[in-house]
Amino acid sequence: MQRLKRPLYLCAGFLALVLGAIGVVLPLLPTTPFVILAAFFFSKGSERLHQWLLNQKTFGPMIRAWEQHKVIPHKAKLISTVMMLTMISYPLFFRPFALWLKVIVVFTVFYAMWFVWSHRSEPLDISVARYMTELQK
Repeated sequence: MQRLKRPLYLCAGFLALVLGAIGVVLPLLPTTPFVILAAFFFSKGSERLHQWLLNQKTFGPMIRAWEQHKVIPHKAKLISTVMMLTMISYPLFFRPFALWLKVIVVFTVFYAMWFVWSHRSEPLDISVARYMTELQK
């Protein structure tokens, strides 16, 4: 069983990474959670691939912030929200397709936005320090 875990984690990591890459251009697949998920799977299956992801210029800081503090940077939240809303706007308003499908799209996008915005933008200790500084003024 132990010999089977590593390949499964690697496959899951690559699948999550591919979904994250697709999420760059498709509004229903937010990139950030899938890249974070890929980092989790790679941390279990391959330290080399996990380190490779951590050292990426684009996603490395975001993954480290998630792993250390469970935060999603404010810039990533803004970009993901704008991209999701932009990418679904045209099809929802100007392309004819089933109402039930439109409802699913809207709920999926709002769930993804809820997930992204329900997490802190900065570590708690930094928030507390900023609050304490404001109180002293």
